Amino acid sequence: MRMEKFNLAERLYEDTRATDETITINGDSSSWPATINDLAYQGLPGEIVGAIEPHTESDPVAILIQAMTVFGNIIGATPHWKVEGDKHSLRLFSVIVGETSKARKGTSCGIVTRLFEDIDEEWSNDRIKSGLSSGEGVAYHVRNPNIGIRGQDDPGIIDKRLLVIESEFASVLKAASREGNILSATIRQAWDTGNLSTLTKNNPVKATGAHVSIIGHITQDELKRYLSQTEVFNGLANRFLWICVKRSKVLPEGGRIHEMDLTPLTDKIRRAVEFAKSVDEIKRDPEARQIWGSIYPDLSEGQPGLIGAVLSRSEAQVMRLACIYALMDCSKVIRKNHLHAALALWDYAEASVRHIFKGKTGDDVADKIYEALQESENGLTRTDINNLFDRHQSKERITEALVLLRKCKRINIVREESTGGRPIERITRDA
Repeated sequence: MRMEKFNLAERLYEDTRATDETITINGDSSSWPATINDLAYQGLPGEIVGAIEPHTESDPVAILIQAMTVFGNIIGATPHWKVEGDKHSLRLFSVIVGETSKARKGTSCGIVTRLFEDIDEEWSNDRIKSGLSSGEGVAYHVRNPNIGIRGQDDPGIIDKRLLVIESEFASVLKAASREGNILSATIRQAWDTGNLSTLTKNNPVKATGAHVSIIGHITQDELKRYLSQTEVFNGLANRFLWICVKRSKVLPEGGRIHEMDLTPLTDKIRRAVEFAKSVDEIKRDPEARQIWGSIYPDLSEGQPGLIGAVLSRSEAQVMRLACIYALMDCSKVIRKNHLHAALALWDYAEASVRHIFKGKTGDDVADKIYEALQESENGLTRTDINNLFDRHQSKERITEALVLLRKCKRINIVREESTGGRPIERITRDA
């Protein structure tokens, strides 16, 4: 589902909202992923953003996705939707991607979590952790009871909710890429079913029904550097919502969120949390089902290359978002507005991925060819490409890379007649 299928409106929060205390930063919009459709700011999520946004330099979309991730965790694993008999609880893994370290990623997270602190003190005191460095560590914090030997029984963890906040998400990607580290597999299990297990010989840990949500912060350069092809194509990357953010404004005197009476807002959040905890299965109403039927083919259609791999769980991500929008609206039924809001947010997540990984296919040979094409006015011949690799790549490997580039609609292949009559194959960038 692409954003142009909606009736686009002006963004809820314009960068031009400058006051004596606000200096607007006008970035180069041509280099930015997209303008998020303000349908994403509907209901209670929009109210949360509306209350916080004037008092922070953080991007409104960072506030939005983190509020939804936190809400999805605090309500636990009971609310869910089903597809083909599989139960999907509302666990979100969201990573805020700033172009620089000045994108105010951490600031947005701190403000959001403070809104939820008083709603469930047990959760806020015990179930928010950081330090995501190993699969064993994740499982330990949601582990089942274990009857040990010699009276050393482990009572385990009763509350299976766990919100992991990683302000340096690059360290997570580096840890996941280490040989023998099961962190990637554990994260995938946590997103899918919540049933985790580690097979260490001396201290095996098992966790069932774990409800793990993740919020990460990373710069764009770090993400491209540390997210390996392995993690992209083994399914780790597509379980995350990658959200590009930037500093929305400059507040030389800081915001005044601490001076505001947020009681009416926190009361609404509390009511929504209590309601959500009472809900079991969530379903779509007839109108939402009709909309879902019309957009499902587009959402579920696979795309080639690295970007396609990162976006390959779009249906599940949209449904998790739609369920959270509904529950924050104190509804156990997904309606049209909830689905439209989820699609608007997903569209921005998709645009963020395309912005972050633009020009990348996930294939080293294909990417090197495309980079060379960007610097060539007249395109490249097969001979040029062979020379690009010092003739160390086989004809079959280069053909494979060119096929991928054509599938990604990055190149055109033109046959030109040479003076000797033998056609020359010339590869050019697809305009």
